[in-house]
Amino acid sequence: MSCACGHDHGPRPALEETGEPIELDRPMIALSGRLICADPSQMMLAMDLLPGHIEASRAEPGNLRFDIHQDDDPLVWHLSELFADADAFAAHQARTKDSDWGRDSGDIRRDFHKAEAAPFLRPEDRADRHGIHALNHLAFGSEDEARLVDRLREDGDLDLSLVAAQGGTVLGHIALSRVEAHFPALALAPVAVHPAMQRRGIGSALIRAAIAARPDHAIIVLGEPAYYARFGFAPVDLDSPYAAPALQATGPGIETGAQIVHAPAFASLG
Repeated sequence: MSCACGHDHGPRPALEETGEPIELDRPMIALSGRLICADPSQMMLAMDLLPGHIEASRAEPGNLRFDIHQDDDPLVWHLSELFADADAFAAHQARTKDSDWGRDSGDIRRDFHKAEAAPFLRPEDRADRHGIHALNHLAFGSEDEARLVDRLREDGDLDLSLVAAQGGTVLGHIALSRVEAHFPALALAPVAVHPAMQRRGIGSALIRAAIAARPDHAIIVLGEPAYYARFGFAPVDLDSPYAAPALQATGPGIETGAQIVHAPAFASLG
């Protein structure tokens, strides 16, 4: 809950991820713990400085999560931070040291735990939906793909939705949606990865997992042939408004020249 001070109060249990860990070329860095004020004077200082520190931290390109909430004991704040890698964490520390928060809050006691972290691949949970929408907006720079996923879900056409997440923070997402065809088929779109985590294997892990989850379906994608060829996709001749060299498929039962119809939500894309 929140109060007039503008900070959140109440316990927020740490999220324990389940699923298959995704091996990264270098680990993410997670920081958790508490800020402990000695008296109301330090508490008021923290309340004054933390909003700017939170805003600046979340704006860092390598920051993936920066959450702070005040305990029922108003002298204590709980924090949960996530950074793309050790370099991103070091950049955060350097910026913090030269900030108002870094210069003026040194007397506030820190009880922090730093650890290496990896994303986990799993089906989406209801609690992930806001994060999935935000990630697609961030990854594509518009609301189109985010709204596409929302619409597919609302229409009942979202056959499979997988996330790569760490501590409840959605870092990657992939959707498979129903396709009308004479053979079992699904459309792969969109695939989104947080900009700070791109080209590190998350997108590949999501694509491979989605294909493996539906082995009895043809998976159809509109994308860069050189990229999707590594997953077994090949150009395919199908009767579709999206027919082009970038229209590719993998899987069983594909009938050359067959008509396919994507879910209605795709018509809303520009």
